[in-house]
Amino acid sequence: MITDVLDAWTPRDLAQAGLLDEYRAFVAASGPAAVDRSLAPEHLTASCFVLTPDLSRVLLCFHRKGQFWVQLGGHLEPGDQSLAAAALREAREEGGIADLRPESALPADVHRHELAAAFGRCRVHWDVGFVAYAPAGSAPLVSDESERVEWFDVDALPAGTPDDVAVRLRTVLDEVRSR
Repeated sequence: MITDVLDAWTPRDLAQAGLLDEYRAFVAASGPAAVDRSLAPEHLTASCFVLTPDLSRVLLCFHRKGQFWVQLGGHLEPGDQSLAAAALREAREEGGIADLRPESALPADVHRHELAAAFGRCRVHWDVGFVAYAPAGSAPLVSDESERVEWFDVDALPAGTPDDVAVRLRTVLDEVRSR
């Protein structure tokens, strides 16, 4: 099942572990609607924190609908074999870097957030975050879903980045460094 990774991961952060328990309960209660946005306004999404191998820079996109800087990611599609595969596919599509290297098949964070009316039928994303590394010197390409895609120092995110993205990034970096 596409959500098996939720049972395989043990986050190092206690708050993440508590939220992960809520994810497991949500998936159990929602059945197929947990992974199919056409079935419910609340559903899982998969995102990818694209980092340089030295963990000093992160690739962000300026989201067209949300009008803010955020990590790459989005909805699961029928052909996705796992949450990690969905996150990597989204990162490649939105960032334009084909040769990304996944850090792990396990998540690096979970984050649930409500969405504004600009996101249409979607009301809550139960996001599962993964990490991938880009080769040195990789140049991103803008996709249809983003206005801009750029590299930023992990300690100097741009104006227009929601506070929770910076918090997530710190959690992700702590998780990756502990593996």
